[in-house]
Amino acid sequence: MPMRDDATDAGEPQVIRVVVADDHPIVRAGLLAVLAPNADIDVVGTASTAAEAVAAAPGADLVLMDLSFGDGPTGIDATREIASLSGGPSVLVLTNYDSDADILGAIEAGAAGYLLKDAAPEDLIDGIRSADGGNSVLGPAVATRLVARVSAPQQALSAREIEVLARAAEGLTNLEIAGRLHVGETTVKSHLAHIYTKLDVSNRSAAIAAAQRAGLFRTR
Repeated sequence: MPMRDDATDAGEPQVIRVVVADDHPIVRAGLLAVLAPNADIDVVGTASTAAEAVAAAPGADLVLMDLSFGDGPTGIDATREIASLSGGPSVLVLTNYDSDADILGAIEAGAAGYLLKDAAPEDLIDGIRSADGGNSVLGPAVATRLVARVSAPQQALSAREIEVLARAAEGLTNLEIAGRLHVGETTVKSHLAHIYTKLDVSNRSAAIAAAQRAGLFRTR
């Protein structure tokens, strides 16, 4: 986390410098309105693309990150870049998406927390303060999905297996999936075999249908 030059007198809270990253202007305006009344939160920048979020990150203590920015890099891509910065800010994901692929992808990329956009304003404020303090922040629905994975690990697909199946759902062949993920075709076939076993299905179409019913990845 970057050094803060806004240290206050004893007993007064430090200001959390926040960048709001979302591709919808109305959402950004709404978030600014929610954050503005809080004396310990200062919005120091906004971003409408993943690249803008990464560029603004060095001046912040926390980036409030959406996952979808239309075509191009995603919020997960931006989170990974920000997490790699020396002394970089925390990233708190705020999104509409609650699929396993999105949640696991964001956490593995280095997000400090994951909230859904239906969170109450006070929960968002508490989440920002908690994430800035070095704590993990998970919305109730997100926590429930992660607990379910831990409760049934033998059925839970790994993040890579979900990614393989999501690419298959897009209609990509094994060879095309291998190229997209920078792995060998044999590795893709191995992932699919494990997926079929875990989901108790015998082919790709059935696996995709089962995964979509379970909300493992977004239907595009």
